[in-house]
Amino acid sequence: MSCGSSEATVTAMAATFPTQASSEATGKVLRISGLSKRFSGIQAIQEITLDLHTGLITSLVGPNGAGKTTLFNTITGYIRPDNGTVLFEEHSLVGLPPWKIARMGVMRTFQDLRLFTDMSVEDNVLAAMEPRSWFWQLGGRQANNARREQAAAILNETGLGTKAGILAGSLSYAERKFLSLARIMATNARLWLLDEPAAGLDPPSYDLFQGLLRSQARRGISVCIIEHNLDIITAISDRIAFLDQGRVIAEGTPNKILEDPKLIALYFGGGHS
Repeated sequence: MSCGSSEATVTAMAATFPTQASSEATGKVLRISGLSKRFSGIQAIQEITLDLHTGLITSLVGPNGAGKTTLFNTITGYIRPDNGTVLFEEHSLVGLPPWKIARMGVMRTFQDLRLFTDMSVEDNVLAAMEPRSWFWQLGGRQANNARREQAAAILNETGLGTKAGILAGSLSYAERKFLSLARIMATNARLWLLDEPAAGLDPPSYDLFQGLLRSQARRGISVCIIEHNLDIITAISDRIAFLDQGRVIAEGTPNKILEDPKLIALYFGGGHS
């Protein structure tokens, strides 16, 4: 598809995009201000300021190399920023290790998924619940049964209910994607950061994925995704933040972003390296 025809397609999608919930009516679960990180003279992210709102889905879009994954890594403690603040529910995340940030309720997926492939699908989900209950603790047996019931409900919701007993390594690629989401659901995280979660999904899986994210948002979960599939972006996004050269150069509703010809030309033109 040529750049010109792609731009026309985006304009058409923007014109028919359904009205989503307004962020002004929601709280801010994550507040990023002046966030910057340089690697060996390369400015990966520059003075990023961005709010993520309770119960809304925000998509990070932009050319390759725009700094999207670096931003995720900085929020979740895998990279320490040079400058700036990251507040999750008014608590600073800067300087905290990834495990502590995860325990606070901020969970993410990776492009390489990072599942326990030699464990069963059910055990992958139970492992994500591990900090909440041990069998030998007071009331542990009852809690263990409750965890298994919750794991079964999560697997049903993600379309994996009949796969509970098989090894995670035996799942198809799309099923592994949903298992990574099931593991996040099992933690009761309040903020999800998803790195290309829809990549490689077939059309039926797209529908399940979109429905799953929208149902979680209705429950008050905040979701931020890095995504390149414009069908997914237009179907589920409440907000879009457009990154280029490590900066947020535009942020707003899907209609606002996808109707901007300069942004679309930058997106389809490949942008800056």
